[in-house]
Amino acid sequence: MKNLLVINASPRGERSNSRNLTELFAKKWIESNPGYSISHREVGQEKIPHVSETWIAAAFKPADLRSEEEINALKISDQFIAELKAADVIVLGTPMYNWSVPSALKAYIDQIIRVNETIKVTADPQNPYLGLLKDKTVYMLISRGNSGYEKGEQLAHLNFQSDYLKTVFNIMGIYDIHQVILNGEAFGGISFEQSKKDVEASINRITAVQN
Repeated sequence: MKNLLVINASPRGERSNSRNLTELFAKKWIESNPGYSISHREVGQEKIPHVSETWIAAAFKPADLRSEEEINALKISDQFIAELKAADVIVLGTPMYNWSVPSALKAYIDQIIRVNETIKVTADPQNPYLGLLKDKTVYMLISRGNSGYEKGEQLAHLNFQSDYLKTVFNIMGIYDIHQVILNGEAFGGISFEQSKKDVEASINRITAVQN
């Protein structure tokens, strides 16, 4: 059975637009792809530990040489990475915070970017990182307070979110990446309602394809 991994990065609950999008996506995906199981990873409402000195020492040490303290320091990272490896499709729901990602999502990313687990460092200066996660698809469901952040638009120079997330997945070996963006949450009104309709239509179109 294939696996759909849903990652939620918003600290909000029912008021979260990105959570609403991942919920809709998962529901529609399973309707079209009943052979999938769903797993969830909560990021926005959990205390994701920051990388520590012990974590760093453990990550760069062979597993059989790690102390008990070092093994414990990597337990959460091991769990997160195992979830990614088991997933065929990854759905990330996240808001834009201060033109980038929420701090909890950054902490999660620091836990999953790990040498010899999700990446390898090479001797090639042109391609110093080799991704170890293969044959996976990512859908980024993004909610933003404003609009105009895409390439060629007026606020593109302030978008430190989507290109960063794409780079993270690329470095881990995932290149089949798609994004669906809900714009204008902070302002509401007709344009926001239209954006919601457009996003829902995009999700319906994406999930209708058999995988």
